[in-house]
Amino acid sequence: MIVLEWFFTVTLFIGNAWMVILLGYNLFLSFFGFQRGEKTYTNQAPQTRFLILVPAHNEQDVIAGMVENLNALSYPKELYDFFIIADNCTDHTARIASGLGARVIETQKEHKDSPTGKPIALKKALESIPDYAKRYDLLMIFDADNLMDNNILHEVNSQYICEKKPEIIQCYLGSKNNNGLVAMFYYVTYTITNRFMNLSKYRNGWNVAVGGTGFAIRTSYLEARGGWTTMSLTEDFEMQIEVSLTGGRILWNHYARIYDEKPTNLLASFRQRVRWSQGHWYVTLKNTPKMLKAWSLGKISFGELLSMVTYMYSMAAPIILLLMILSNCVIFLYPYFYGNALAAALDAAQFAVKSGSNVNGLLRDILSVLPMVALFIYSFVILFWWAEKTDNNAKVKARQAPVIIAGYLVNLVNVSAAQLAGLAMHRQQQKWVKTKHKIQDVETAVSQLGKI
Repeated sequence: MIVLEWFFTVTLFIGNAWMVILLGYNLFLSFFGFQRGEKTYTNQAPQTRFLILVPAHNEQDVIAGMVENLNALSYPKELYDFFIIADNCTDHTARIASGLGARVIETQKEHKDSPTGKPIALKKALESIPDYAKRYDLLMIFDADNLMDNNILHEVNSQYICEKKPEIIQCYLGSKNNNGLVAMFYYVTYTITNRFMNLSKYRNGWNVAVGGTGFAIRTSYLEARGGWTTMSLTEDFEMQIEVSLTGGRILWNHYARIYDEKPTNLLASFRQRVRWSQGHWYVTLKNTPKMLKAWSLGKISFGELLSMVTYMYSMAAPIILLLMILSNCVIFLYPYFYGNALAAALDAAQFAVKSGSNVNGLLRDILSVLPMVALFIYSFVILFWWAEKTDNNAKVKARQAPVIIAGYLVNLVNVSAAQLAGLAMHRQQQKWVKTKHKIQDVETAVSQLGKI
């Protein structure tokens, strides 16, 4: 039992240490998000050639909105081509897209046990365009449920030229909807992350997170690495780590947005987050030694190393929290089950007497909780209020507070469970779980986006 007690004590120490580092880093990073600032690049004449790929598995409910959006982009038509990848579709996705004038690449499984999903679809699509690196400068990827600003290619073109052709540019990740506890949680967290993580990292010269959609990758880089070879369930995160480890640059564009549809129920959210967690843990555990080696060889700076470590192991936070609670319970209950229960009770009584009156004890308990309350208010109220006002020109109303807080508490349990499930299944990277989408046009998206 001494070994067990020692194990839980060490777990508590490590968990506390990591949580302090993670919270301290994110607090430091957030300070750089309050600066309003202007563009770091100037507008340039259109000259970058874009290849746009849209993986779509059974997306007949939303694909029309995507095709119409792509056709209406305010960029010279001769400088961009887009393809809808009808991936193993059993509905009318391909017919609807082609009927609206889109070029369609249809992909099918070789046999029933073949792996499926977005990475496979992208790989097959690029193989069907063998000269893509000669014909295009940037490959841009969108999900089928996305909508995007009409100026998105103009902004990426200008940044790409002015900032010396980086490997990847990630655009602002907006939301189509925020009604309900689940969608509101996504909306709040993405609004905060866009400004106080990605924009802050970009201002410090560190690589930002690749969000899986709305990002552009240099085709020459892609060709040099052998095409699309990232096959995990989080191919975006895998690409992000690979680019960072080789000293490449991933920039943030705060002035061009894509909007995607957030889940509206806990089950859909849980399934999506389990998939994200599976891929995230797989990529993290696979690349941690490579990351440390790259830093030791001087390929990445200490700032970049810290940025990568905190992002890679941010998903450990809910697991650590669970272990810390379990460890505290074991340490507290250990004397009752394996020692003299009466002696333990007497010790507890003596401790209570020495600690002062019940009033003082209550006051002390309240004061011990205040830092966590203050951190929560800062992280999910002040940061959201500032980002919402600055980036979305909207006010956070008092009546929205209960929804935001309740959404956070409900989804915290959901997210924690998903991280644990993802860690347990992180070796399974072959089964892609689809998230159902239904909001396809701007008018519907605006009507479903709650007033804040």
